[in-house]
Amino acid sequence: MTDPRSSIERLSLPAARRIAIAAQGLDRSHPPVVGTGQLLRTLDRLGLFQIDSVNVLQRAHYLPAFARLGGYDTGLLDRAVWGPRRARRMWEYWAHEASLLPLDLHPLLRWRMARADRGEGGYGGLRVFATERRGEAMALLDRVRDQGPLAASDLEGARGPGGWWGWRDAKRTLEWLFWAGHLTTATRRGGFERVYDLPERVLPPAVLALPTPAPAEAQRALVERSARALGIATDAELRDYFRLRPAEGDPAIAALAAAGVLLPVAVPGYAARAWLHRDARRPRRVHAAALLAPFDPLVWERTRAERLFGFRYRLEIYTPAAKRVHGYYVLPFLLGDRLVARADLKADRQGARLLVHAVHLEADAPVETMPALEAELDRMAGWLGLAR
Repeated sequence: MTDPRSSIERLSLPAARRIAIAAQGLDRSHPPVVGTGQLLRTLDRLGLFQIDSVNVLQRAHYLPAFARLGGYDTGLLDRAVWGPRRARRMWEYWAHEASLLPLDLHPLLRWRMARADRGEGGYGGLRVFATERRGEAMALLDRVRDQGPLAASDLEGARGPGGWWGWRDAKRTLEWLFWAGHLTTATRRGGFERVYDLPERVLPPAVLALPTPAPAEAQRALVERSARALGIATDAELRDYFRLRPAEGDPAIAALAAAGVLLPVAVPGYAARAWLHRDARRPRRVHAAALLAPFDPLVWERTRAERLFGFRYRLEIYTPAAKRVHGYYVLPFLLGDRLVARADLKADRQGARLLVHAVHLEADAPVETMPALEAELDRMAGWLGLAR
């Protein structure tokens, strides 16, 4: 229904929830067999898989595909991002945070690399390598070019420009080269340590040959990807998806609104203006059941999760054990169009068990919550290769 006073469509909160869930592909049934095609389509729908090294259950970048596709061979993802060059279908860069990305996003993030190369982007401790310590960074880049892929641990205790490398200096130099696009991830080793190499030795030539759009054009494309992935979102949420500053995101939002790609909507409980992507599906009901990673795009913006679902969610990994409310590694449980429970999980690989340390139900959780959650826990245990 349209408000005649403002010509802004008004949506109910349940309708907004269903739009968000559908946009994320969480309302679709799991395919009987998952191949590389389904995995890449899921990545394309979401725009990215956020990387996290915590492995108490399963590393976070594997979990969004499980929530949407069910059990799949994680080797498909490993090969697509860290396999032979001819098999590469993903790449690593800073997007939301450290992320696995579709290859077609490479041109859309080159402006961010160029900004880092000028010392205008990236963490403050890295910017020095764009200016007064640039010579050291370029010498290390030459070493990678001449000697092949390197990790920070390969440099520790080795002589570098002006002295001996320590892990901290080596890591910071390599990370600036990564931010600035001079290096990319060749593979991961051991405890998930990044190994760096030249993009031209890692990424498919066709990707590197793609034209580089102007920054404003790239930022519009990123906001449009955000809007597709979210379905419905505020200005801040659209910017946050790819970590755009207001000066970068706001003109993109205005341009997309003027073009009719983003439609203004009003939703109860939204103090800020909200936008609906013009192609967003509007299901009357959704049949969803999924355990969500702490960094799943449906819940990573905690204020959005609270506004949409009435679900206050905080990651308590860094909270002292005695002060934790729900547990160490807690996954929200989506059932239908609500977040109805949360489970504190751990993979006991030695004992081949999925440990459920705690389950907390929301006050309005329906009676079918526990049977549905138990089914998802069984599915997850099977996917992780845990017998019970």
